[in-house]
Amino acid sequence: MSENTSRIMTLPTLALRGVSVFPGTVLHFDVERPMSIAALNAAIGTDRMIFLVAQRDITCDTPRADDLYTVGAICRLSQILRTPGGGNVKCIVDGLYRAKLLRLTAEAPALWANVQVLADEPAEADTLECTALIRSCNDLFAEYASASGTLGPETLLRVADRKDPGFVSDYIAQNIFLQPEEKQLLLEERSPVRRLTMLCDMLHRELEIMDIQKNLQSTAAERVAKNQKDYFLREQMRVIQEELGETAETDDLEEYRRRILNLKLEAEIEKKLLKELSRLGKQPFGSAEGAVLRTYLDVCLELPWNEKTKDVTDIAHAKKVLDEDHYGLTKVKDRILEYLAVRQLSAQVKGGVLCLVGPPGVGKTSIAMSIARAMNRKCARISLGGVHDEAEIRGHRKTYVGAMPGRIIAGIQQAGSRNPVLVLDEIDKLGSDYRGDPSAALLEALDGEQNASFRDHFLEIPFDLSEVLFITTANTADTIPRALLDRMEVISLGSYTDEEKLQIAKRHLLPKQRTKHGLSGNQLRVSDDAVREIVALYTRESGVRMLERELAALCRKAARGIASGERKSLRLHSGELEPWLGPVKFKPEVNFSTDSVGLVHGLAWTSVGGEVLDVECSVVPGNGKLELTGNLGDVMKESCQAAVTYIRSRTSELGIDPDFHKNTDIHLHFPEGAVPKDGPSAGAAICLCVVSALTNRPVRADIAMTGEITLRGRVLPIGGIQEKTMAALRAGIHEVLLPEDNVSDLAEMDPNVRNAVNFTAVSHMDQVLKKALYPAGEEAE
Repeated sequence: MSENTSRIMTLPTLALRGVSVFPGTVLHFDVERPMSIAALNAAIGTDRMIFLVAQRDITCDTPRADDLYTVGAICRLSQILRTPGGGNVKCIVDGLYRAKLLRLTAEAPALWANVQVLADEPAEADTLECTALIRSCNDLFAEYASASGTLGPETLLRVADRKDPGFVSDYIAQNIFLQPEEKQLLLEERSPVRRLTMLCDMLHRELEIMDIQKNLQSTAAERVAKNQKDYFLREQMRVIQEELGETAETDDLEEYRRRILNLKLEAEIEKKLLKELSRLGKQPFGSAEGAVLRTYLDVCLELPWNEKTKDVTDIAHAKKVLDEDHYGLTKVKDRILEYLAVRQLSAQVKGGVLCLVGPPGVGKTSIAMSIARAMNRKCARISLGGVHDEAEIRGHRKTYVGAMPGRIIAGIQQAGSRNPVLVLDEIDKLGSDYRGDPSAALLEALDGEQNASFRDHFLEIPFDLSEVLFITTANTADTIPRALLDRMEVISLGSYTDEEKLQIAKRHLLPKQRTKHGLSGNQLRVSDDAVREIVALYTRESGVRMLERELAALCRKAARGIASGERKSLRLHSGELEPWLGPVKFKPEVNFSTDSVGLVHGLAWTSVGGEVLDVECSVVPGNGKLELTGNLGDVMKESCQAAVTYIRSRTSELGIDPDFHKNTDIHLHFPEGAVPKDGPSAGAAICLCVVSALTNRPVRADIAMTGEITLRGRVLPIGGIQEKTMAALRAGIHEVLLPEDNVSDLAEMDPNVRNAVNFTAVSHMDQVLKKALYPAGEEAE
């Protein structure tokens, strides 16, 4: 022993999980981890000596120095048995000495460590205190063996006549059940007397726990006997009730019980429903409380706890269905096909939350319904427009009169499946008042990490929403709370191009309206040029709702003529629409052929698409006042002020009177004054307009522009490029100036629109002025 303690030993090291080995004892254990098997193989070359130490966290698969306790045991391998598969090794070791881990010298393929043997502190085994401790430990050990029934008499005889306090404490500690942390404390204690004292306390505690466990088992046995007695009495009661003719209500209760048990629900849910059923059984006939409980049980049992539809993972079929129902909408279709592809490869994929954001009439709600058909899922639509009460989402407590579950659970009940497509329509129009914020109630339902246990106030039990595919729709994401928007994958739907509207009208709208009005394809024909004329002269929208209404008007007039016998069919071509649809509602294009001073064509985004926003500026002698009219918001007013400040800083380069801000009044006006306007994207147009008015230089009328400006003249990126470009194209403008950082947005634009418009990227106002403003003294062509 003294020889071993005088030097540091380098040994292969094996990390134990939840097990400790003491000196003088034998331990059997299995080894599975490759690094542990490598340590056993290495020990064969070191005189079968190995250092065993417990790891702090048993879940750690590749422990390092910080994951290991500092005190373990040096052992000798007695036997190694390798299983035929080679993945598991059984081994037996003999504990020799306590040892302290100094440091790890290697971590792969096996752990190697420098260890130092720890000798027990000297103890006088013949003292009265030591003898008493040994006897107490032996007595408690015998009582433990009797209570547990897992230790044989030979185990007790091994320590019965031993007087060595170190061996007695180590042997007993190895053969009783203790928490790994407690065993480690005993292993780290070098004083045999203190070790015996700690062991006595631990044995007392274990005996108390075993006594409590025995009482619990006895109570459980009595409960089983009581249940059998209750069953016998209940059967007797049933016979008595049959004799008295009182079986109707009892039959209802039994039917409820049978339906609850047949659902095979989770223990928590089943316990709750059986408890409510027990309360119902105690209610007198016709009581109000009984009616509430019956309604509650009916709602709970009608939910599709175990019913779900099988997803169609055939991507070609799903693509065909989506293309049949809608033209375009490539982003949404691609996202759904990606989801189905992942489901085909992995069945563990749960539902998701998509948010379709776009102007009215572009098909957000209808594509959501089509997604359900393509996936072979049931669908339920929940309209959230104007909802301002949290209880609308999470339901009312069942104790209230007329209480009912919230719209989420009602939608699940309506769909009849636990994995439907739930369409939450107009989520951007949620309200809130003193009754709560419904958007906050949606946070749990739309969070994939939480909705596996969604609790409706009416149900009071968890319902799994993790397999539901939520599709929300909105016209703008600005009014959706940030926390709610963060839980959704936003897909933006832009305005339709004229060519897309033509295809939608030919493939979907016109056939639908002909069928609705009882007309065949031969009775009403509308040429492509006529449809284009309807789009250009009778509608001005991002979607196709107005277009569908105009086509419906044509169908009505054709149906009236055919029904009255005036004609057998109607064929319409370009230039023949006015007798049927009335005068043109929108001019084909604004005349932008005249270059003007102080008039610039800006581009604006609205919730219904893009618009050409004219900016007008007039300068008159005065005292430097800046007039802003046109129903402007605060951000737009600040853009005007920033533009004027930039011009003041560049008066010499622009050829402007440096004192114009003292002797000239500037009036900026934005037409259509009844329409509110706000946002920073008109900054470049405002600056150009003021420069044109101050220098009396005309602005090119065939150019439109958008972009925010700074005091240094930088042009910053903005949003809504696609909608703004569509507005310019509709107005006959074929050249657009846009911020340089927005060039990447052109990749997502329709190729027909991209080819029809000439885009010029700018990063500074100097480029805008050079491109759009005629030089001084030069007349416009």
